Amino acid sequence: MFNKILVANRGEIALRVIRAAREMGIQSVAVHSTADSDAMHVRMADESVCIGPPSASQSYLSIPAIIAACEITGAEAIHPGYGFLSENAGFVQVVEDHGLTFIGPTAEHIRIMGDKITAKDTMRKLGVPCVPGSDGGVPTLEEAKRIGEEFGYPVIVKATSGGGGKGMKVAQNAKEMEKAFKTARAEGQSNFGNDEVYIEKYLTTPRHIEIQMFGDGKGNAVHLGERDCSLQRRHQKVFEEAPGPSISAEERARIGKVCADALARINYIGAGTIEFLYENGEFYFIEMNTRLQVEHPITEAIFGVDLVREQIRVAEGMPMSFTQDDLDINGHAIEVRINAEKLPNFAPCPGRITQYHTPGGLGVRMDSALYDGYSIPPFYDSLIGKLIVHGRDRAEALARLNRALGELIVDGVDTTVPLFHALLQEPDIQSGNYNIHWLERWLETNLGDS
Repeated sequence: MFNKILVANRGEIALRVIRAAREMGIQSVAVHSTADSDAMHVRMADESVCIGPPSASQSYLSIPAIIAACEITGAEAIHPGYGFLSENAGFVQVVEDHGLTFIGPTAEHIRIMGDKITAKDTMRKLGVPCVPGSDGGVPTLEEAKRIGEEFGYPVIVKATSGGGGKGMKVAQNAKEMEKAFKTARAEGQSNFGNDEVYIEKYLTTPRHIEIQMFGDGKGNAVHLGERDCSLQRRHQKVFEEAPGPSISAEERARIGKVCADALARINYIGAGTIEFLYENGEFYFIEMNTRLQVEHPITEAIFGVDLVREQIRVAEGMPMSFTQDDLDINGHAIEVRINAEKLPNFAPCPGRITQYHTPGGLGVRMDSALYDGYSIPPFYDSLIGKLIVHGRDRAEALARLNRALGELIVDGVDTTVPLFHALLQEPDIQSGNYNIHWLERWLETNLGDS
């Protein structure tokens, strides 16, 4: 059993890991920038180390500073949370080179899945269905146009190292391909230092379905059902639910087994999420995230498991505490991401929290690092909380979410809470009849967002 874990992150996810460690009797070390000296994760941890100035590149992304913090405190393992260094294969290698344990997948698996082309090729070989498209990188505009004609427009041009919606451009025809190809390459280079792109058939009305996976690194892997994350703005998830309202039990079992068999064959260790586009009853692999997801609490709610605790257990070499037969879905869960942003343009809105009150009651969970008087710094992501509700069925979960949103108080800054109040009144949301384009069309019509 680890005696001490360093959490290489901030905000609500750092708190999430610290809480799991404390329940397991493990001490925690928080790292923080000077801007986060008064942050809740610093207050909650057993120890804390300042690792640099506000800029993430000089603090939360500083590998030498994080390793030094481990050496100073005697931490034996590092949990990366999500974002920052959580999918940095080089970081994992440095951690291992210093005799520490990385609580997550191997550097090799992170490297394979971090490159979209390699990931797609690997998954195809493992029997996972993929979106039709180019076999690898597309070096020239002429080749891009040829592929567009081969598969039929529309197609989407994607940066090999892209993520978060960056380096992704749709071409409806050959004329649009030139701009899409050049823009995707430029965004890939400027954001990820890699201008390689590939091309896939663009599905017109898909849903975004992701399968929660877990492996022990010893040839055993399970799936924990799916989450529907189709409600997105600019490729950023806003509203997530589990199980997906469009997925049948038979489809869940089928795609879940395909994914579990694939990860078992490569001895994957820890949590991971295999993401698909789902249209007309078919699943098409798009990427794998080799880390804990922001929306993991809704999976925890319907299966009654602690994924962070499980991450720590298997990192220590212990077996998973459940098998596939132990995993039965109980009810329905929904998560909404609450950001400090001003509508209708979603402009970041940092500032001082003058009053904060979390909702409560049966089936309500609020993951947040806010407190009265806390000043949200302007240097990081605008996510300030995740409201998670769990009910016996989808209707109860929606009703519970509506009630909980009415109880939530966040004064001093603008938030996206009004967006969710409005969405819950929409018949399509109430019925679960939406796809990955629904929210942006709704925002354009109702808020003038573009």
